[in-house]
Amino acid sequence: MPNCRHEKDTQILLQHRKDRDIWGIPGGVMEPGETFIETAVRETFEETGLTAEQLQLFGLYSGEEGFSEYLNGDKIYSVQIIFHSSSFSGKLIHNTDESHEHRFFSRDNLPHLLPNQEPFIQDWVRQVSLPVIK
Repeated sequence: MPNCRHEKDTQILLQHRKDRDIWGIPGGVMEPGETFIETAVRETFEETGLTAEQLQLFGLYSGEEGFSEYLNGDKIYSVQIIFHSSSFSGKLIHNTDESHEHRFFSRDNLPHLLPNQEPFIQDWVRQVSLPVIK
C-alpha cells in the first residue's frame, strides 16, 4: 500500500477522509503491474491533484501497527510503503470522492490521525533516520 507524504516548508500534506472523518496521508493500493513509485504518484494525483516528483523512500511499516478495519467490517494487516516528496506540481484540490479537504500541517499542530498511519507520521515528527523499517 504505497503512500506519499508531501512536505512543504517543513509541513506535511494530510487528507481529511470522508469515510472515517479523520486525517491521514494520501495513498492507496497498487494496480496490477504497477511499481511502488507509480502507485504513489497515481494515488497522490487522484486524491490531491498534485504530481509528486523526486520521490524518496521514507519507510516500510508492517506488523500490529498496520491493523485496519474497513467500514464493511473487513480486518487487515497491511504493509505500508511510505515515500517522501518535497517537490510536486499541479493545483491542490480539496473536495473529492474520498476527502473533505487537504491541508498542510506543521509538526506541532497535527489533527486527529488515522491510527494505522500515526506511527509513520510520528516518525516524521521526530525526524527519525531514514529509511525506517518496522
